[in-house]
Amino acid sequence: MATPYDIEPRLLRAFTAVAEELHFTRAAGRLFVAQQALSRDVRRLEREVGAQLFVRTTRQVALTPDGERLLPYARRVLDAHDALRDAFRAGARPLLVDLNSPGLVQDRILRRARELAPDQELMARFESGLTGAVREILAGRLDASFGRYGGLAPGLRARLDARFVRYEPMAVLLPEDHPLAALPEVPLGRLAGERLYAGAGNDRTPEWTDLATRLFAGRGIHLAPPAPLAVGQEEFQRIMAKHRHPVLAVVGFPPMPGCVLRPLVDPVPLSPVSLVWRKGLRHPALDALHEAVAELAEREGWHARPAGSWLPEGEPGLPLTGAAPSG
Repeated sequence: MATPYDIEPRLLRAFTAVAEELHFTRAAGRLFVAQQALSRDVRRLEREVGAQLFVRTTRQVALTPDGERLLPYARRVLDAHDALRDAFRAGARPLLVDLNSPGLVQDRILRRARELAPDQELMARFESGLTGAVREILAGRLDASFGRYGGLAPGLRARLDARFVRYEPMAVLLPEDHPLAALPEVPLGRLAGERLYAGAGNDRTPEWTDLATRLFAGRGIHLAPPAPLAVGQEEFQRIMAKHRHPVLAVVGFPPMPGCVLRPLVDPVPLSPVSLVWRKGLRHPALDALHEAVAELAEREGWHARPAGSWLPEGEPGLPLTGAAPSG
């Protein structure tokens, strides 16, 4: 490998995105660039370092040994570059925070952070899915988000910092005339044979689909096939009325006309929620988010696991204390 000088951060971002996705089309989508431009940047970087970084076939993309060697250096350079940018912009710019969907517990965290730091501007965004939000975070278009940190790919987690927020009990959203809608709580066993929608096919939410797949395994519950991505309550209601699949949700999911929300029990499945931000980010509004999370978590017992609850085995990013897992 040649000794490179003055490599543009853009080339390192292109390389890192492909290294983490191992797929040029997905990497281009993550960076919001044309695939042709991404390929051109990777080839230019290979010329500048004097080494082949990827082995490309029609079926797969893999890192070469030189690519493996370059990756940790590229990440450190990009982290330092992002920290430098943040250090000189933090005092003047708002903090852009993705809340996933309106009406969830993240709204309360944001409201409290605004109270704690009234001189800071915290701007809400709604990306609908942590994986989608992380793409925006790593591209510099978002600063922080909430969701299942442990469901992200390891390569993405390596470029992020996270703070566990709470265990969110899960629920099922049912058409109001569904046979299970009459129950105050729905035992997981009663969903055997049902098809539940959990974002299959939505590339913004694979961490949620993965959580559902793990929960459904061995219980006779099936993942509903992909449906059109619904944006807004009216579209969500229309798609649900058309397909009539129950929807895997959380107990804080906002009310939906024509539907009922029922907690899941026996066991109580939990969705782990974390605050996630770009590694090295410094911003006084981010400090206010941390303070809000700590305050609400302590007051409301967010880190206490219900007895007999369920979590995916080996989930990264969880606190060390809590009840023992259940099946």
